[in-house]
Amino acid sequence: MGNLKQNIIKNIAQELDCGCDCYLNVKTDEVIAIPRNIYVSDHDDFTKAFEEDFTRIENNKTDFIKFDVLESYESFKIMELFVHQLTDQNLKAELGNVLENKKPFQNFKNKIDQSHFRQDWFDFKQREIEKKVATELKISKARAQK
Repeated sequence: MGNLKQNIIKNIAQELDCGCDCYLNVKTDEVIAIPRNIYVSDHDDFTKAFEEDFTRIENNKTDFIKFDVLESYESFKIMELFVHQLTDQNLKAELGNVLENKKPFQNFKNKIDQSHFRQDWFDFKQREIEKKVATELKISKARAQK
């Protein structure tokens, strides 16, 4: 059971990181991912594309737990945590500076992409989002048992 749960958490975390809201069916362990900020010229096309998913969620509301895409302050917090734990003092200082200035997300990404810590960042971010998902899952299950 633990391994399956870990895979589900990992999957949800990846989808959230890609900008999808996720719905987990607690009875079947099915995960439905629906893009949050999709740029579609025709809203009807979007609705049609995800119609089955919306209907399944709607018809089984009580079985689904929703996980929302991270808010920008949550993403920012993860960047801060990453910078805080860095041992490379130069990069730590540079990224700390980036976070205090304009366009922190874009500039952080640019700095990380040019560093040797790119994969460390991806791994760190994935772990942090997984922690958030695991916590939300525990809270939802506790609520459901009341």
